[in-house]
Amino acid sequence: MHRSKLSRSILLALGLVSAGGAIAADAGTAGTSSSGNAAAPTQLDAMLVTGTRASNRTQFETLAPVDVFTKQDIQSVDSTDLKDVLAQLVPSFVVQRLPMADGQVFVRPATLRGLSPDQTLVLVNGRRFHRSALLGNRGAQAADLAQIPTSAIKRIEVLRDGASAQYGSDAIAGVINIILEDSPGTEITAGYSQYAQGDGGSRDFSARTGWALGDYGSLALFAESSNSDATSRTRQRPDAIAFQAAHPELDVPNPVQRWGQPELESRRVGFNLKANASDTLELYAFGLYSHSDGVSDFNWRNPDTTTGAYRTTSIFPGWNLRSLYPVGFSPQYGNTQNDLQLVAGLRGEITPKLRWDLSASYGRNAIDYSLDNSINASLGPDSPTSFDLGRLTQTEKNANADFNYEWDVAALSKPVNVAFGAEFRQETYQVRAGDPASYAVGRGAAAGLEANSNGAPGFSASQAGQWSQRSKAAYVDMEVPLGERWSIGAAGRYEDFSSFGSTLDGKLSARFAITPDVALRGTLSTGFRAPTPAQLNTTSTTQGLDTRTLQIFTSGRLSPSDPLAQLLGAKPLTPEESRTASLGLTWRTDLGLSGSVDVYRITLSDRFSQSAGFAIPAGTPNPLGYTSVNYFTNDFDTTTTGVDVVGNYLRDLGAGRMTLTLAYNYNQTRVDNGSTSVATNETQRVLFEDRLPEHKGSFTGSWDIGAWSLMARVRYYGKWTDSTGNATGDIYQQFGAMTFLDLAVGYRINEHHSLRVGADNVFDRYPDEATFQASRGLIYSRNAPYDTDGANVYAQYRLTF
Repeated sequence: MHRSKLSRSILLALGLVSAGGAIAADAGTAGTSSSGNAAAPTQLDAMLVTGTRASNRTQFETLAPVDVFTKQDIQSVDSTDLKDVLAQLVPSFVVQRLPMADGQVFVRPATLRGLSPDQTLVLVNGRRFHRSALLGNRGAQAADLAQIPTSAIKRIEVLRDGASAQYGSDAIAGVINIILEDSPGTEITAGYSQYAQGDGGSRDFSARTGWALGDYGSLALFAESSNSDATSRTRQRPDAIAFQAAHPELDVPNPVQRWGQPELESRRVGFNLKANASDTLELYAFGLYSHSDGVSDFNWRNPDTTTGAYRTTSIFPGWNLRSLYPVGFSPQYGNTQNDLQLVAGLRGEITPKLRWDLSASYGRNAIDYSLDNSINASLGPDSPTSFDLGRLTQTEKNANADFNYEWDVAALSKPVNVAFGAEFRQETYQVRAGDPASYAVGRGAAAGLEANSNGAPGFSASQAGQWSQRSKAAYVDMEVPLGERWSIGAAGRYEDFSSFGSTLDGKLSARFAITPDVALRGTLSTGFRAPTPAQLNTTSTTQGLDTRTLQIFTSGRLSPSDPLAQLLGAKPLTPEESRTASLGLTWRTDLGLSGSVDVYRITLSDRFSQSAGFAIPAGTPNPLGYTSVNYFTNDFDTTTTGVDVVGNYLRDLGAGRMTLTLAYNYNQTRVDNGSTSVATNETQRVLFEDRLPEHKGSFTGSWDIGAWSLMARVRYYGKWTDSTGNATGDIYQQFGAMTFLDLAVGYRINEHHSLRVGADNVFDRYPDEATFQASRGLIYSRNAPYDTDGANVYAQYRLTF
């Protein structure tokens, strides 16, 4: 067999078989009309990989809805953060900004179909991408998409359907598959952006180069850097104004603390390699590495009211924190992150009908936390003002063996595609303790001086440790073409976890072609998300500001296995279980009009969250001074219903080409039962049901004419509800719907040079003010599902050769 013919066979088929998906191949984009003539190309004609292991499926032919976003789609969004890109492109994808929210300032939670961030599986080149080391709100531990350089992406495929039976844990809401660039050529991009208020300047640079290694494969290299200044949408706190009035001799900063995006520097590099070792064997490998440093403000400590720090005692005669921080202090929270993903594999064919793929991967995310401009008051004058808070590390190892067989059945006109294989995965979570001073309980604690580094206590020696979990899985996945109109699919997966036992999940799919250009499709599936070693074993301590009393409170989140947590009712964690049903209609026409409508219902049981807060029982030692404690629990069920609408229209307009795209999602979640349905945990119920908009949509129009390209995008977010996050007595506020307009214009100077300028939120629109947070100096809710910093203007230069 000639090398070129075999290579094409490998690329089109072998890459499509894996327990976690696989590397997609390029294919033509022209569909076929009912008349047999070539139809006008539509955005439903792209060859894809996610959600199917057959080598000949297009987006239009899939049994479940899949969105495909090209490199041009990605470049139409002015951001090097992949989460922001997807938030503008995917109708049901929402990401929050979360200023001053501890580690979530830097690892922002992102949700698909309103579910938890860790209920969406992320793949890179079809291989599972590791989780972040951070446990976010309600304990979610998800992959951090921001670690993947956007300039390295060839396309993104988003499967909007439950897929645990195909891919394993986490694929409850769907699957996001990032396909890396492998084409030859070089592209260098430099850009600058800034908010209309004059802050938040971002300097971005990226470079990608690729080579064809003769007839033997390809190699692509990536590099990307981003430097973002902080933003501030803040008013002076009322208590800071009162403090200044009471102490006119002092010069109190205005504002005393900053609400906005953090200062952040990021560097990302990577490679993508494919090499033909022989006529029947291909080697592939890719790697991504990211390093980032960021700093964010914490709540201001008022010298007149923060008695836990500003207290004079005979234990430290002559020492008063006012001598160090006479106008109070706002701790500075630092985050240094290192992220690595490496994958290598071999694939080939035993016969032209039977192909195999063996791979191994290693992923690691490590986050070091620091705190400056702070104090451990219980140590008095011996306390440092800067602290190493410790390190969190998530490590994952995967091994996959995958096979794909095209089974010729005499009664069928096309082969039955049978995929099967096995996977081994090991997750390890490690907590390294911080400086002893960051968690020390000093002599001054006996007199009421607060222990720990003020703002964010470090991880103590008792919290430090290392925990692992292993899983073994086997799967089978079949797609059967029943004539020209019917296609059916079935998948099953058995997985056994060392920490809690085994689970068995299945999926049934069907597609019926009403005409060659109109089809119905539907799926029924079960799914699961396994608790992680971090969720099973770790504890943490956080501090916050009560908006009623303006007092700092300290909350402890205990491990479910902690004796105190068990005394308060904690039970061992079990997997979240899901049942998903979807039904959709998809169509395409010779006129360039295509689209789909898909309705879905996702029922989740034993859903994961934090319990209500409990006061420390009388007589129980409380050296860390907890105001309240909680623990992770599976204690409630939810039902999510929704509809996705996607439409595309391509046509010639004058001398140019026009593209119109509509993307809309309606998503409603309701708590069915569990502790969140009662008043003891009302906050959790509100957060699950109302914290995100039920309606989200966008309408994008672009027109390419000659050297010019024009783009306009309207983004819509429905109403949503926020809470204060107080230790007790949460306050709620509903925020109305918001609409934003984004505009951009590009000019191709010649075949090598191009320019693009634009603005997001052109009319500089802001949401309603967060009146319930005014006591903290916050103007706009930090939990908003969109950017609240106003208009952002950018310019970008691109060189290609």
